[in-house]
Amino acid sequence: MLTERIDFPGPHGKLSAKLDAPTGTPRAYGIFAHCFTCSKDVLAATFISRGLASLGVAVLRFDFAGLGASHGDFADTNFSSNVEDLVAAADTMRAKFAAPQLLIGHSLGGAAVLAAAQRVPEAKAIVTIAAPSDPHYVVNTLLGEHLDTIAQLGEARVKLAGRDFNIRQHFVEDAGRHRLHEKIATLGRALLVMHAPQDDTVSMDNATRIFELAQHPKSFISLDGMDHLITRREDAAYVAGVISAWSARYLDGSGA
Repeated sequence: MLTERIDFPGPHGKLSAKLDAPTGTPRAYGIFAHCFTCSKDVLAATFISRGLASLGVAVLRFDFAGLGASHGDFADTNFSSNVEDLVAAADTMRAKFAAPQLLIGHSLGGAAVLAAAQRVPEAKAIVTIAAPSDPHYVVNTLLGEHLDTIAQLGEARVKLAGRDFNIRQHFVEDAGRHRLHEKIATLGRALLVMHAPQDDTVSMDNATRIFELAQHPKSFISLDGMDHLITRREDAAYVAGVISAWSARYLDGSGA
């Protein structure tokens, strides 16, 4: 397996990425969108992408603007900009390698993948991992106690995953404008929903909602015993193996 560092332009400046690829010709290309306030190097993104590469699928994992090594101020970003970053990643893959046939999103990255899928026409298979059914769920769940401060002052300093982030009112308002229900119902692609019943960050109800809204072909895999961030390597390897086996029937295997 080989890992190549790649930079590409995004709406807020340069975005940083890594392409994990098999040593031979990839049977397909995919994109991995990481979790909220995470990065391309978080364990889940790294080991799921590498696991897929070892099984023949080249995967681009990238930092959303303002996170990791990507340019931009996180406080200036929102769910809409995440979607634009993801579309920019697909454009870059199409130009430099091959169009992505597989889109994978973890947590809020999963919601972004659902929102962006129709703008990546070559994507034949979509995977969500521990994803909210609507971006506003993240606002209500993770930012709920700060909403009054954000509304009064325009922003608030919020601790997420042990780090402090400035969250501005435009983030809250933008999340409220997105309603993914119609996009999920009209996805028109094969969908795999993966979620842990014990997830205490994004409840299982979200996976149920996504699955119920989606049309066939759709599949559900319970990540029983896993935590929201998938912090165990053996769990990430399992997720990669399931995605590889499930997606094989939908990817054309040409790498193009």
